Formats: sequence, structure tokens, C-alpha cells
Amino acid sequence: MAATIREVARQAEVSIATVSRALNSPHLVAERTRSRVVDTALRLGYPSRRPRSAGAAAGAAASAAGRIGFVGAVLPDLANPFYPAVLYGMRSASVPAGQHVLSLDAAEDPAAEADLIRMIAGQVDSLVLLSSRLPDDRLRALCVPGRTVLFNRLIPGLPGVVVDYLDGMRRMVAHLASLGHRRIGYAGGPRASFADAERRRGLAVSSQAAGLRIVDLGRYPPYFTSGAQVADRALRENVTAVIAFNDLMALGALVRLRELRIDVPGRISVAGFDGVPLAAAGTPRLTTVVPPLGRAGRTAMALLRAATGTSAAAPRWCVLPVRLMVGTSTAPPPGL
Repeated sequence: MAATIREVARQAEVSIATVSRALNSPHLVAERTRSRVVDTALRLGYPSRRPRSAGAAAGAAASAAGRIGFVGAVLPDLANPFYPAVLYGMRSASVPAGQHVLSLDAAEDPAAEADLIRMIAGQVDSLVLLSSRLPDDRLRALCVPGRTVLFNRLIPGLPGVVVDYLDGMRRMVAHLASLGHRRIGYAGGPRASFADAERRRGLAVSSQAAGLRIVDLGRYPPYFTSGAQVADRALRENVTAVIAFNDLMALGALVRLRELRIDVPGRISVAGFDGVPLAAAGTPRLTTVVPPLGRAGRTAMALLRAATGTSAAAPRWCVLPVRLMVGTSTAPPPGL
């Protein structure tokens, strides 16, 4: 049986009037109370019973015609070229079907991400959540059943697209080992990042098999500006190669090393992840792991159609392959 406003009020421990205000006039309700009400309503499936905005109504009409309508895409950092590439894939798949993708930037802030998901969930027909930084239980509570697809995240029971970062790290480690590197530093990303956890898992397995020593250089915000700290730490640790969490950090490290007049790759090799276009434009050209980002966006839309019942062809999960792009930023260590 569908949830009623009375049931939402009971489970959220507020009055029916407060539920109505939280869902229809949220500015009139304290943030903590509003969050509790919205979380409860989403968990019970109540938002689908709310009157829709004109945009959502148009989306409903599109869905009735076999289309998704309006899709909300929540992502951690629109300035990172990794995410626009995924969005481009989503939009290239949506335009022929008359769909619309609306993107929202959480600025690497889990609290802001949760607020954005709550805000947009009742205004769009479906959600694609990219590289969510929220804990599993929190994310599951916010997801709208049957209308949500994840990218770069694995949660049982929810459809999604993931990149084979384990294989990517295996390829990277094999490349550096083949050059003769035996002491490699890894500069990690956000603690809540699924991609970082997968990279670390792949690094542990691959390095052990190759007999390498891995030096943990710490965790950093996934920005270009973090690269300077990464470079300084890598030099202090005396590693012969550094793998950065993403290309932006790796490119920032290259700039810092150039400022210090450190030869790359003669003195130290630098590698990244994500294969953003800038990786091929720098000097030296960055060695990086390249996922098919446009394909990831198109696959997310296919899974969304399957989740909403407008397509029976797509699977619930898809793991995308990667390739290693060897640039001129990696070479044998000094003395070899």
C-alpha cells in the first residue's frame, strides 16, 4: 500500500502540517526537521504522490510516451573535466529521445549533495548520481526506488555503472614495474570516494604480486592545486614514481616539479587516472588510465530506461573496461 502523509508524519515524529510544509514550503521548516521529513518521505516512496511542477509534469508525459523526460544528475565537481565528459555521454543519449539532463554540482560536500538530491528528487522523473560521497545507508535512503542509477558507486540492489579501476591499477603498476620502479608513491583522493577505495585495492593486490613497495603519500582534495603538496611529499619520501588519484592532481604535481627544476621523468615519474583531455596536452604528456567516459554516460541512460521499465534490454549493472595511455611522464628510474 502506498504511504500516506499520516504515515510519513508518524515515522518522522512530526505533525501532518509539518510534513506538508516541509515538502511544499521547505523554507518555513528548520533544516534538521526538513531533512528528517524528506528522508522519511523518500524512504516510504511518498514524494511520488506530491503535486508535480510543470517541468515534472512534462517529464511524466514524456515517460508515458516511452521516454524518461527530465533526468537530474548530481555530481561532486563540475569543474573537474572528468564529469562533463560523462554528462556529454548522457546528453548524447538523451537528445534523440527528447529527454533533458539537468546537472547539479555538490562541490565535494556530502551535506550539499544530500540537500541537492532531496531538492531535485521531486522535480525530475529520474536521477543519476555520479561518484556520490555519501555513506551507503544515507545514499540508499535518498535514492528513489526504480528511478535512480549510480555511476562510480556499488550498492547492492541499485543499478549502476562502474569503471574497472582494479584492472586500471593493475595496468599502471605493471607499466611502472616494467620500467624498473620498485618504490612507488600513491597520492589518494577523498576518503569517501569509491574510486579511491578501488584504486587502493588494485594497488595492494598488484604491488604485492610484483614485489613493489608502495608509499602512501596521504589523501588530498581532487583538485589541480593539490598537486603541489603531492609533489613535495613525493620528493620527501624519495619515491621514484608517483601515481596520483586523478589527472588534475598529477598535472598540478608536474607544474610544481617544473618550478623546482626537477626532471620528469628523469628524476621522478608521474602518472594519473581518468584520461581527461588535458592529460595529453601537457609537457611531458601524462601517463594515465583512461575510462570510456562518454560510454559511461550513455550506459547510465540505458540502465535508467531499464530501471524505469521503458527498456528491457539493458542489465542492472555494467562494468566498463579501461586502457592505459602511456605518455612521456614515465620512464625508468635513475640509475637504470
